[in-house]
Amino acid sequence: MSNLPNCPKCNSQYTYEDGNLLVCPECAYEWNPNEEEKEEEKKVVKDSNGNVLSDGDTVIVIKDLKVKGATSNLKKGTKVKNIRLVDDVQGGHDIDCKIDGFGGMLLKSEYVKKA
Repeated sequence: MSNLPNCPKCNSQYTYEDGNLLVCPECAYEWNPNEEEKEEEKKVVKDSNGNVLSDGDTVIVIKDLKVKGATSNLKKGTKVKNIRLVDDVQGGHDIDCKIDGFGGMLLKSEYVKKA
């Protein structure tokens, strides 16, 4: 027996290889198993309301945040433009950004909402 994965669309066990692709005879879905693994590795980052965030988005801070090394807090309602999503760098911080008056910093997506 072959150890090919089931079809990601219909979960059929009767998949077969056709060159670089895997094919499902039941639903006619074709996919590259190498690309499928890469897609699974991509992390989806969502804001506090469940909206999917992407690089370049503008977000708004939803609560006052203490900033280490700064004399003041990051205030609720602060608009942050042109964010960059990063892999979990430190303790759940998944947004890299530059904020006027504070400079570059990391934020958690649970404390922002998409503008």
